[in-house]
Amino acid sequence: MEKPTEPASIPDADRDSRRPPPPSPKTPSNPPRPARDLMARAVAAVAASGTVAAGLAVRAGADGAFAKYAGSALYTVLLCALVAFCAPRVRPLVVAATALGLSWAVEFAQLTGVPAELSAHSTAARLVLGSTFNAPDLVWYAAGAWAVLRAADRARG
Repeated sequence: MEKPTEPASIPDADRDSRRPPPPSPKTPSNPPRPARDLMARAVAAVAASGTVAAGLAVRAGADGAFAKYAGSALYTVLLCALVAFCAPRVRPLVVAATALGLSWAVEFAQLTGVPAELSAHSTAARLVLGSTFNAPDLVWYAAGAWAVLRAADRARG
């Protein structure tokens, strides 16, 4: 049996396989990727600003366990916003998992004493790294990541 060699009998034979297919039309529901990235970064920047504002409001208006653990959850929410800003194409689950991993890494680093030493000399280090390990913080970091995932699910519809 002979193989068909006529271009009409071979699907897509007239298409040059070295060239990519033409781009999809740019519509308002399908903006070009750089525009989507810019929009995602803008949303992340607003979220980061809002999270910092919420953290400052909690510090100003509350104290005790509520303020401490709300601050822990908001720490991870802020990291989610920063990860989303740096990597706007990453899925929300990856953003939340990355932020949670970073939060836990900082908390476990506090067992070494290095963050405490840095925090003694710098307010910025104290805000970013903390100073003492507190196991319940690990749960509240997870709560912050979970809240971001819930918000992302609601935003998608």
